[in-house]
Amino acid sequence: MTKLIFRLSFISLIAVALASCTASHSGYMQSSASLSSANFSYVTNVRGESSATYVFGIGGLNKETLVDDAQKRMILSSPLRKNQAIANLTVNFKKTYIYFGVITIVKCVVTADIVEFEE
Repeated sequence: MTKLIFRLSFISLIAVALASCTASHSGYMQSSASLSSANFSYVTNVRGESSATYVFGIGGLNKETLVDDAQKRMILSSPLRKNQAIANLTVNFKKTYIYFGVITIVKCVVTADIVEFEE
């Protein structure tokens, strides 16, 4: 009988630990180059990522630093050339909570389109 209780307790503990992982998503668009007239052409889509890990809410970076770091990585991955601009800049966050919120991983993804204006 004690073996059965021990096994059920162990299985329940494992199930709760695995089920305690959750994630939430949020995002927004920032203002960017004005595309009101048809004097541009689409070049490519670029992306930059940054993340921070918190244990009991301590550690990592603040929200603005995550965005800045992701944006710098995005620009470094595809530097702008003459007559190019960033358009449709989007910032997305994913927060993953592990072990009942003891560990939180925040991932910031910045994406944008690069457009080239005609001379």
